[in-house]
Amino acid sequence: MNSIKQLEQEIENKEKELMSIKQELAALRKQHPSFTVKDYTLTNTEGEKVLLSELFGEKNELIVIHNMGKSCSYCTLWADGFIGFTHHLENKAAFVLTSPDDFQTLSDFSKEREWTFKSVSTNGTTFKEDLGFKNKEGFWPGVSILLKDKDGTITHYSKAAFGPGDDYCSIWSLFELLPEGSGAWGPKHSYGE
Repeated sequence: MNSIKQLEQEIENKEKELMSIKQELAALRKQHPSFTVKDYTLTNTEGEKVLLSELFGEKNELIVIHNMGKSCSYCTLWADGFIGFTHHLENKAAFVLTSPDDFQTLSDFSKEREWTFKSVSTNGTTFKEDLGFKNKEGFWPGVSILLKDKDGTITHYSKAAFGPGDDYCSIWSLFELLPEGSGAWGPKHSYGE
C-alpha cells in the first residue's frame, strides 16, 4: 500500500514539474521577437478573396493554424481535434485554419471532415513562408498568434510547431495511458481505414 502512495506522489510531483516547465516554455515563446505581418489576401472555402485583417472579426487576437493540407494525415488529425473546441476558442479569440491547398481542395476536404471552423487557402501567397512555416524543404504544421492593433496593424506575437506528443492534440496523451503507448500508430486519411 505504501508503494502505491509513493508512486502516486511521484506521479503528482512529475505532473507539477511538467506544468511548471510548460509555463516556462509559454513565457519563453512570448519573448520571441514580434514582427509586423502584411494584410494578406487569402481565399475562403467559397472561393472568395478575404483579407487577413477580416479574419479577426471583432477580436484583436487571431489563432492561426498552419495546416500542411489534405495530403498530411497528421495535420488532418490535429484539425479534426479542433472541431469540438471551435466554439470555446472563438469565445476567446478569432480562429482560422490555413492550408496551402487551393480553395476547392480545401473546401471539399473541410466538408468531408465536417470541420466547423473557418478555413482559408494560402495558395499563391508567401503567408506560410513569411510566418516561418515553410522553407526549401516544404511546409510544416503549427500555430501562430496574431494581434491586430486599433490602427489595423497586424503583429505576429508567438508561435509553436505541431508534432506527435504535443499539447495541441490531446489524443497522444490519452494513447500514452495505454499499455503500449502510441506505439507505431499513425493517423489515417479517412475514418474507415
